[in-house]
Amino acid sequence: MAAGKKELGEKDLERRRRVRRGIVATLVGGTFWGLNGTVSKWLMDTYAIDPLWLVCVRELTACWLFLAAAAVTARGREQLAGVWRSPRDLLAILGVSLGAILFSQVAYLEAIDWTNSATATIMQSLGMVLVMGYVCVKMRRRPRRREALGVALALAGTYLVATGGNPAQLSLPAEGLAWGLACAAAAACLSILPAAPMARWGNFTVNGLAFLVSGLILAAVYRPWEHMPALDGVAVAVLAGCVVVGTFGAYALYLQGVKDAGSMRASLLGTIEPVTATIATVAWLGTSFSPAEVVGFALIIAMVYLTA
Repeated sequence: MAAGKKELGEKDLERRRRVRRGIVATLVGGTFWGLNGTVSKWLMDTYAIDPLWLVCVRELTACWLFLAAAAVTARGREQLAGVWRSPRDLLAILGVSLGAILFSQVAYLEAIDWTNSATATIMQSLGMVLVMGYVCVKMRRRPRRREALGVALALAGTYLVATGGNPAQLSLPAEGLAWGLACAAAAACLSILPAAPMARWGNFTVNGLAFLVSGLILAAVYRPWEHMPALDGVAVAVLAGCVVVGTFGAYALYLQGVKDAGSMRASLLGTIEPVTATIATVAWLGTSFSPAEVVGFALIIAMVYLTA
């Protein structure tokens, strides 16, 4: 009896440690994502870097870090070898490459380029509303009260961010608003499309192949070698940080947080991303926001808590 209680106590202690580890990983990963958006904005403005060029470089370099991480463990090597024997899963990963990775990377950096990292990450959070709608349709149920309230807050927040409280004009460029909404759609795709292949083949294998395919497709269409910016040593170092820390590190830590702390807790903790992006945008880039925009940001973040 005493031995059984001791065993249960040890399991509970281990679970608590795992959850705490997941919370830390999620917070650090979300912070990396938020800072990465601000750093990307600085790179694009300072060195006249085209967002599509930056997407190509990030994808075609980060993909090897994901694949290397998958190859570290025996299980990862089995997944890397086994996925090629499943045409159906390879087709699913192609869908992730186009519908999630390529779409989200391009939409996010374009939104940052037209607005700023804070606005882009806040607009990206609206993807939670689309995910909620998908779940309701799939489960054939109506939105719950708190979910309906979350949608109302999201709409009100988007209105304030887009107009600054003045319905007669847009406080954002029309292109920035369009890319921001595309960012939300891309975030929803990123939450939905990779779930099934990741469950079978692991997040490093799926992300590595998806980033690689997405980068190759974009490179074939965009031809990044024809749009090379003039970069100095500082720019190269910052770009490397964007790849290693802001892309690979952020994804790896956040996904570990989802695994250890649970998807709901990770979704709530993930709101540190827009908060970090907002603080970094104000402190580093000197961007200012109107009171109406700040209220809009707060409403959209509140929506995440209600719909997660």
